[in-house]
Amino acid sequence: MLKHLRLLLFPLSFIYGMAVIIRKKLYDWGIMPSVKFDLPIICVGNLSVGGSGKTPTTEYLVRLLSGYKIAILSRGYGRKTKGFVLADEKATAMSIGDEPLQYYQKFENVTVAVCEDRIVGINKLKENHDLIILDDAFQHRSVCAGFNILLFEFSKLQKFQLLLPAGNLRDVFSSRKRANVLLVTKSPVPLLHVAQQASINELQPDNSQLVLHSFLKYGDLQHVYNKEERSLGSVKGFKIFLLTGIANPQPLIDELKKQTTSIFHHEFPDHYTFKTNDIKKLKLAFEGENEKEKIIITTEKDSQRLRNAGFKDLLLNLPVFYLPIEVDLFERDKINFDSLILNYVKINTRNS
Repeated sequence: MLKHLRLLLFPLSFIYGMAVIIRKKLYDWGIMPSVKFDLPIICVGNLSVGGSGKTPTTEYLVRLLSGYKIAILSRGYGRKTKGFVLADEKATAMSIGDEPLQYYQKFENVTVAVCEDRIVGINKLKENHDLIILDDAFQHRSVCAGFNILLFEFSKLQKFQLLLPAGNLRDVFSSRKRANVLLVTKSPVPLLHVAQQASINELQPDNSQLVLHSFLKYGDLQHVYNKEERSLGSVKGFKIFLLTGIANPQPLIDELKKQTTSIFHHEFPDHYTFKTNDIKKLKLAFEGENEKEKIIITTEKDSQRLRNAGFKDLLLNLPVFYLPIEVDLFERDKINFDSLILNYVKINTRNS
Protein backbone atom coordinates (compact mmCIF):
# COMPACT_ATOMS: atom_id res chain seq x y z
CA MET A 1 0.00 0.00 0.00
CA LEU A 2 2.77 2.41 0.99
CA LYS A 3 4.68 1.63 -2.22
CA HIS A 4 1.65 2.52 -4.31
CA LEU A 5 1.15 5.75 -2.40
CA ARG A 6 4.78 6.69 -3.03
CA LEU A 7 4.21 6.37 -6.78
CA LEU A 8 1.92 9.39 -6.49
CA LEU A 9 5.06 11.35 -5.64
CA PHE A 10 6.63 10.63 -9.05
CA PRO A 11 6.28 14.28 -10.23
CA LEU A 12 8.34 15.35 -7.23
CA SER A 13 10.93 12.69 -8.11
CA PHE A 14 11.21 14.24 -11.57
CA ILE A 15 11.85 17.67 -10.06
CA TYR A 16 14.34 16.17 -7.59
CA GLY A 17 16.13 14.38 -10.44
CA MET A 18 16.48 17.58 -12.44
CA ALA A 19 17.98 19.32 -9.41
CA VAL A 20 20.45 16.44 -8.90
CA ILE A 21 21.51 16.53 -12.58
CA ILE A 22 22.00 20.33 -12.55
CA ARG A 23 24.10 20.11 -9.37
CA LYS A 24 26.10 17.24 -10.89
CA LYS A 25 26.85 19.27 -14.01
CA LEU A 26 27.91 22.33 -11.99
CA TYR A 27 30.55 20.18 -10.25
CA ASP A 28 31.55 18.42 -13.48
CA TRP A 29 32.10 21.79 -15.21
CA GLY A 30 34.04 23.21 -12.26
CA ILE A 31 31.51 25.96 -11.56
CA MET A 32 31.07 24.50 -8.08
CA PRO A 33 34.55 23.65 -6.74
CA SER A 34 35.77 20.36 -5.26
CA VAL A 35 38.65 20.50 -2.78
CA LYS A 36 41.57 18.07 -3.10
CA PHE A 37 43.75 17.08 -0.14
CA ASP A 38 47.35 15.92 0.06
CA LEU A 39 46.62 12.62 1.80
CA PRO A 40 44.63 9.53 0.76
CA ILE A 41 40.87 10.06 1.01
CA ILE A 42 38.74 6.93 0.49
CA CYS A 43 35.00 7.46 0.11
CA VAL A 44 32.50 4.66 0.76
CA GLY A 45 29.04 5.48 -0.58
CA ASN A 46 25.97 4.41 -2.49
CA LEU A 47 23.24 5.84 -4.70
CA SER A 48 20.28 4.75 -2.56
CA VAL A 49 19.09 5.54 0.95
CA GLY A 50 20.65 3.08 3.41
CA GLY A 51 20.94 -0.69 3.48
CA SER A 52 23.79 -1.39 1.05
CA GLY A 53 26.48 -2.37 3.56
CA LYS A 54 28.57 0.78 3.98
CA THR A 55 29.34 0.09 7.65
CA PRO A 56 30.86 -3.42 7.27
CA THR A 57 32.67 -2.27 4.11
CA THR A 58 34.25 0.60 6.06
CA GLU A 59 35.27 -1.87 8.76
CA TYR A 60 36.83 -4.11 6.09
CA LEU A 61 38.97 -1.16 4.95
CA VAL A 62 40.06 -0.45 8.52
CA ARG A 63 41.27 -4.03 8.93
CA LEU A 64 42.98 -4.00 5.54
CA LEU A 65 44.80 -0.73 6.30
CA SER A 66 45.64 -1.46 9.94
CA GLY A 67 49.28 -0.52 9.38
CA TYR A 68 48.31 3.14 8.88
CA LYS A 69 46.98 5.80 11.21
CA ILE A 70 43.35 6.00 10.11
CA ALA A 71 40.56 8.47 10.75
CA ILE A 72 36.92 7.71 9.89
CA LEU A 73 34.81 10.78 9.20
CA SER A 74 31.03 10.48 9.09
CA ARG A 75 28.09 12.84 9.10
CA GLY A 76 26.80 11.09 12.22
CA TYR A 77 23.26 10.51 11.03
CA GLY A 78 20.68 10.60 13.83
CA ARG A 79 22.88 12.40 16.36
CA LYS A 80 21.54 15.26 18.46
CA THR A 81 24.71 17.36 18.18
CA LYS A 82 25.98 19.63 15.43
CA GLY A 83 29.37 20.53 14.01
CA PHE A 84 32.65 18.65 14.43
CA VAL A 85 32.64 16.08 17.25
CA LEU A 86 35.54 13.77 18.04
CA ALA A 87 34.54 10.43 19.54
CA ASP A 88 35.79 9.74 23.06
CA GLU A 89 34.90 7.54 26.03
CA LYS A 90 31.85 9.72 26.73
CA ALA A 91 30.44 9.30 23.21
CA THR A 92 26.93 7.93 22.77
CA ALA A 93 24.67 7.22 19.81
CA MET A 94 22.97 10.52 20.61
CA SER A 95 26.22 12.51 20.45
CA ILE A 96 27.86 10.96 17.37
CA GLY A 97 25.39 8.50 15.80
CA ASP A 98 25.12 4.71 16.05
CA GLU A 99 27.53 3.76 13.23
CA PRO A 100 30.39 6.07 14.34
CA LEU A 101 29.93 4.78 17.89
CA GLN A 102 30.26 1.23 16.58
CA TYR A 103 33.54 2.15 14.82
CA TYR A 104 34.87 3.82 17.96
CA GLN A 105 34.10 0.84 20.19
CA LYS A 106 35.53 -1.75 17.77
CA PHE A 107 38.79 -0.08 16.70
CA GLU A 108 40.81 1.41 19.53
CA ASN A 109 43.62 2.68 17.29
CA VAL A 110 41.31 4.47 14.85
CA THR A 111 40.14 8.07 15.22
CA VAL A 112 36.40 8.52 14.70
CA ALA A 113 34.83 11.92 14.10
CA VAL A 114 31.56 13.34 12.79
CA CYS A 115 30.91 16.57 10.91
CA GLU A 116 28.23 17.68 8.44
CA ASP A 117 30.83 19.66 6.52
CA ARG A 118 33.39 17.11 5.34
CA ILE A 119 35.92 19.81 4.38
CA VAL A 120 35.90 21.17 7.93
CA GLY A 121 36.23 17.65 9.30
CA ILE A 122 39.11 16.68 7.00
CA ASN A 123 41.01 19.86 7.83
CA LYS A 124 40.78 19.04 11.54
CA LEU A 125 42.01 15.47 11.02
CA LYS A 126 44.52 15.60 8.16
CA GLU A 127 47.68 16.63 10.04
CA ASN A 128 47.69 13.68 12.44
CA HIS A 129 46.59 10.84 10.15
CA ASP A 130 47.91 8.89 7.18
CA LEU A 131 44.50 8.56 5.54
CA ILE A 132 40.83 9.37 6.03
CA ILE A 133 37.87 7.14 5.23
CA LEU A 134 34.70 9.06 4.43
CA ASP A 135 31.64 7.09 5.46
CA ASP A 136 28.66 7.85 3.18
CA ALA A 137 30.02 10.90 1.35
CA PHE A 138 29.72 10.00 -2.35
CA GLN A 139 27.20 12.82 -2.87
CA HIS A 140 29.40 15.28 -0.94
CA ARG A 141 31.02 16.66 -4.10
CA SER A 142 32.72 19.58 -2.33
CA VAL A 143 35.41 17.02 -1.43
CA CYS A 144 37.37 15.42 -4.27
CA ALA A 145 38.07 11.99 -2.80
CA GLY A 146 41.08 10.20 -4.22
CA PHE A 147 39.32 6.82 -4.31
CA ASN A 148 35.57 6.21 -4.51
CA ILE A 149 33.94 2.88 -3.66
CA LEU A 150 30.30 2.80 -4.70
CA LEU A 151 28.08 0.04 -3.29
CA PHE A 152 25.13 -1.69 -4.96
CA GLU A 153 23.03 -4.29 -3.17
CA PHE A 154 22.87 -7.49 -5.22
CA SER A 155 19.13 -8.14 -4.74
CA LYS A 156 18.18 -4.62 -5.86
CA LEU A 157 20.55 -4.21 -8.78
CA GLN A 158 18.25 -5.87 -11.32
CA LYS A 159 15.15 -4.05 -10.07
CA PHE A 160 13.76 -0.80 -11.43
CA GLN A 161 14.31 1.98 -8.91
CA LEU A 162 12.99 5.53 -8.68
CA LEU A 163 14.51 8.68 -7.27
CA LEU A 164 13.31 10.18 -4.00
CA PRO A 165 10.63 10.71 -2.84
CA ALA A 166 8.79 8.10 -4.95
CA GLY A 167 11.72 5.68 -4.64
CA ASN A 168 14.88 5.24 -2.60
CA LEU A 169 17.52 6.59 -5.02
CA ARG A 170 19.15 9.82 -3.88
CA ASP A 171 21.40 10.14 -6.92
CA VAL A 172 21.11 9.44 -10.63
CA PHE A 173 22.48 6.15 -11.97
CA SER A 174 24.96 7.92 -14.26
CA SER A 175 26.84 9.17 -11.19
CA ARG A 176 28.36 5.70 -10.89
CA LYS A 177 30.86 6.77 -13.55
CA ARG A 178 32.73 8.78 -10.86
CA ALA A 179 33.56 5.66 -8.84
CA ASN A 180 36.80 3.72 -9.01
CA VAL A 181 35.21 0.47 -7.81
CA LEU A 182 31.60 -0.64 -8.20
CA LEU A 183 31.16 -3.09 -5.33
CA VAL A 184 28.11 -5.37 -5.43
CA THR A 185 27.27 -6.26 -1.82
CA LYS A 186 25.28 -9.04 -0.11
CA SER A 187 25.92 -11.39 -3.01
CA PRO A 188 24.74 -15.01 -2.73
CA VAL A 189 27.24 -17.74 -1.87
CA PRO A 190 28.20 -19.43 -4.10
CA LEU A 191 28.05 -16.74 -6.76
CA LEU A 192 27.29 -18.18 -10.17
CA HIS A 193 29.15 -16.80 -13.16
CA VAL A 194 25.88 -15.87 -14.87
CA ALA A 195 24.86 -13.76 -11.86
CA GLN A 196 28.27 -12.12 -11.75
CA GLN A 197 28.04 -11.25 -15.43
CA ALA A 198 24.52 -9.88 -14.94
CA SER A 199 25.88 -7.36 -12.44
CA ILE A 200 28.55 -6.25 -14.88
CA ASN A 201 25.99 -5.92 -17.68
CA GLU A 202 23.73 -3.84 -15.47
CA LEU A 203 26.47 -1.50 -14.22
CA GLN A 204 28.22 -1.13 -17.60
CA PRO A 205 31.60 -0.09 -16.15
CA ASP A 206 34.11 2.10 -17.96
CA ASN A 207 37.47 0.60 -18.89
CA SER A 208 38.96 2.17 -15.75
CA GLN A 209 36.32 0.72 -13.40
CA LEU A 210 36.10 -2.69 -11.75
CA VAL A 211 32.87 -4.46 -10.79
CA LEU A 212 33.59 -6.62 -7.74
CA HIS A 213 31.37 -8.73 -5.49
CA SER A 214 31.26 -9.05 -1.71
CA PHE A 215 29.17 -11.17 0.65
CA LEU A 216 28.16 -11.10 4.31
CA LYS A 217 29.75 -13.22 7.02
CA TYR A 218 28.01 -13.63 10.38
CA GLY A 219 29.93 -14.02 13.62
CA ASP A 220 28.95 -15.42 17.01
CA LEU A 221 26.14 -13.84 19.00
CA GLN A 222 27.42 -11.25 21.50
CA HIS A 223 25.51 -10.19 24.60
CA VAL A 224 24.64 -6.50 24.48
CA TYR A 225 25.54 -5.80 28.13
CA ASN A 226 28.25 -8.31 29.05
CA LYS A 227 30.95 -10.42 27.42
CA GLU A 228 28.86 -13.56 26.95
CA GLU A 229 29.12 -15.20 23.52
CA ARG A 230 27.25 -18.06 21.91
CA SER A 231 27.23 -19.54 18.43
CA LEU A 232 24.36 -18.86 16.11
CA GLY A 233 23.82 -22.61 15.83
CA SER A 234 23.13 -22.77 19.57
CA VAL A 235 19.74 -21.08 19.06
CA LYS A 236 18.45 -23.67 16.59
CA GLY A 237 14.74 -24.16 17.17
CA PHE A 238 14.51 -21.17 19.55
CA LYS A 239 11.81 -18.53 19.44
CA ILE A 240 13.63 -15.38 18.34
CA PHE A 241 12.42 -11.91 19.20
CA LEU A 242 14.16 -9.79 16.56
CA LEU A 243 14.61 -6.05 17.10
CA THR A 244 15.81 -3.95 14.15
CA GLY A 245 16.06 -0.29 13.23
CA ILE A 246 17.97 -0.68 9.96
CA ALA A 247 17.13 0.02 6.32
CA ASN A 248 17.04 -3.60 5.12
CA PRO A 249 16.71 -6.37 7.72
CA GLN A 250 15.88 -9.08 5.15
CA PRO A 251 19.41 -10.60 4.88
CA LEU A 252 19.47 -10.94 8.68
CA ILE A 253 16.03 -12.55 8.68
CA ASP A 254 17.14 -14.98 5.97
CA GLU A 255 20.16 -15.95 8.08
CA LEU A 256 18.06 -16.48 11.22
CA LYS A 257 15.55 -18.61 9.28
CA LYS A 258 18.33 -21.16 8.88
CA GLN A 259 17.97 -21.75 12.63
CA THR A 260 14.24 -21.37 13.29
CA THR A 261 10.87 -20.55 11.78
CA SER A 262 9.70 -18.77 14.95
CA ILE A 263 10.79 -15.15 14.46
CA PHE A 264 8.80 -12.32 16.03
CA HIS A 265 10.05 -9.19 14.32
CA HIS A 266 9.87 -5.81 16.08
CA GLU A 267 10.78 -3.63 13.10
CA PHE A 268 11.54 0.10 13.13
CA PRO A 269 12.90 2.55 10.50
CA ASP A 270 16.62 3.03 9.85
CA HIS A 271 18.45 4.91 12.64
CA TYR A 272 15.25 4.90 14.71
CA THR A 273 15.65 6.26 18.23
CA PHE A 274 14.14 3.58 20.43
CA LYS A 275 11.64 4.80 23.01
CA THR A 276 11.18 3.34 26.48
CA ASN A 277 7.72 2.11 25.48
CA ASP A 278 9.21 0.26 22.49
CA ILE A 279 11.57 -1.65 24.76
CA LYS A 280 8.84 -2.30 27.32
CA LYS A 281 6.64 -3.83 24.59
CA LEU A 282 9.54 -6.03 23.48
CA LYS A 283 10.17 -7.16 27.04
CA LEU A 284 6.46 -7.82 27.64
CA ALA A 285 6.21 -9.91 24.46
CA PHE A 286 9.33 -11.87 25.41
CA GLU A 287 8.23 -12.56 28.97
CA GLY A 288 4.71 -13.46 27.79
CA GLU A 289 6.07 -16.33 25.73
CA ASN A 290 6.00 -19.60 27.69
CA GLU A 291 8.63 -21.29 25.54
CA LYS A 292 11.81 -21.91 27.53
CA GLU A 293 14.15 -21.71 24.55
CA LYS A 294 13.83 -18.09 23.50
CA ILE A 295 16.19 -15.20 22.85
CA ILE A 296 16.22 -11.52 21.84
CA ILE A 297 18.46 -10.73 18.87
CA THR A 298 19.30 -7.35 17.39
CA THR A 299 21.91 -5.91 15.03
CA GLU A 300 25.27 -4.55 16.09
CA LYS A 301 24.24 -1.06 15.00
CA ASP A 302 20.99 -1.22 16.95
CA SER A 303 22.85 -2.47 20.02
CA GLN A 304 24.61 0.89 20.24
CA ARG A 305 21.26 2.56 20.92
CA LEU A 306 20.18 -0.15 23.36
CA ARG A 307 23.14 0.82 25.55
CA ASN A 308 21.57 4.22 26.18
CA ALA A 309 20.61 5.05 29.75
CA GLY A 310 17.35 3.45 30.85
CA PHE A 311 17.26 0.49 28.48
CA LYS A 312 19.91 -1.50 30.34
CA ASP A 313 17.79 -1.65 33.50
CA LEU A 314 14.89 -3.06 31.48
CA LEU A 315 16.88 -5.68 29.55
CA LEU A 316 19.90 -6.52 31.72
CA ASN A 317 18.57 -9.86 33.02
CA LEU A 318 17.28 -11.01 29.63
CA PRO A 319 19.18 -12.88 26.89
CA VAL A 320 19.72 -9.88 24.61
CA PHE A 321 22.32 -10.54 21.91
CA TYR A 322 23.47 -8.84 18.72
CA LEU A 323 24.71 -10.65 15.63
CA PRO A 324 27.89 -9.08 14.22
CA ILE A 325 28.50 -9.09 10.49
CA GLU A 326 31.54 -8.62 8.30
CA VAL A 327 31.99 -8.41 4.56
CA ASP A 328 34.42 -10.42 2.50
CA LEU A 329 35.05 -10.66 -1.22
CA PHE A 330 35.25 -13.68 -3.46
CA GLU A 331 38.86 -14.82 -3.95
CA ARG A 332 39.77 -13.15 -7.24
CA ASP A 333 37.78 -10.01 -6.43
CA LYS A 334 39.43 -9.83 -3.02
CA ILE A 335 42.90 -9.87 -4.57
CA ASN A 336 41.97 -7.10 -7.00
CA PHE A 337 40.20 -4.96 -4.40
CA ASP A 338 42.92 -5.24 -1.75
CA SER A 339 45.65 -4.46 -4.29
CA LEU A 340 43.84 -1.38 -5.57
CA ILE A 341 43.30 0.04 -2.08
CA LEU A 342 46.78 -0.76 -0.76
CA ASN A 343 48.49 0.65 -3.86
CA TYR A 344 46.41 3.82 -3.79
CA VAL A 345 47.26 4.49 -0.15
CA LYS A 346 50.93 3.58 -0.55
CA ILE A 347 51.41 5.90 -3.53
CA ASN A 348 49.51 8.83 -2.07
CA THR A 349 50.44 8.77 1.60
CA ARG A 350 52.67 11.66 2.60
CA ASN A 351 55.43 9.47 4.07
CA SER A 352 55.64 7.17 1.02
